[in-house]
Amino acid sequence: MQRLTRDQMAARVAKDIPDGAVVNLGIGLPTLVGNHLPADKEILLHSENGLLGMGPAPAPGEEDGDLINAGKQPVTIKPGGSYFHHADSFAMMRGGHLDFCVLGAFQVSQQGDLANWHTGAPGAIPAVGGAMDLAIGAKQVFVMMEHLTKQGESKIVPKCTYPLTGIGCVTRIYTDLATLDVTADGLVARDLVEGLSFDELQRLTGVPLKQA
Repeated sequence: MQRLTRDQMAARVAKDIPDGAVVNLGIGLPTLVGNHLPADKEILLHSENGLLGMGPAPAPGEEDGDLINAGKQPVTIKPGGSYFHHADSFAMMRGGHLDFCVLGAFQVSQQGDLANWHTGAPGAIPAVGGAMDLAIGAKQVFVMMEHLTKQGESKIVPKCTYPLTGIGCVTRIYTDLATLDVTADGLVARDLVEGLSFDELQRLTGVPLKQA
């Protein structure tokens, strides 16, 4: 079994974002999605620090210190892109103006609850930031994460044990092993990596799965 690389995961997410969508890419793994959006689609990337129309990461040596995303990484801006106040950016998020957001996660429950901001570890991020606004404000929430923790435990769980970011907000989960849809009847597994059987995926996952 060959797990997907982070860039392969990002490309898989990008494949499901439709033409004309307004999308926020969360800090961490989701920022890679911006490098894999097809050129023939008009997709507007939003950043909570006040950008709409973000482009991919700049080439080395071409960074602009005034052009960064919410994770303080250098980005580019496409023709027609715009800058605005932080408060206006949050009004977009809270007002339901984002079609999709892509977030990382520590845990996702089988009901689509999301925990992605705090584990209780010393020195961890002290506040949730804009994640709650994104999780509840976006029309669809995609989660992009490794399937297992470094200790080999499933990040997909019956019930989140970390502080929640949002309840029942996750639409689809993309991992390095499979894509899973969150439905009223449970999690439906599709697009398993080559060499991975459904039975093995079920063994590695902390909740019952259905096969697409």
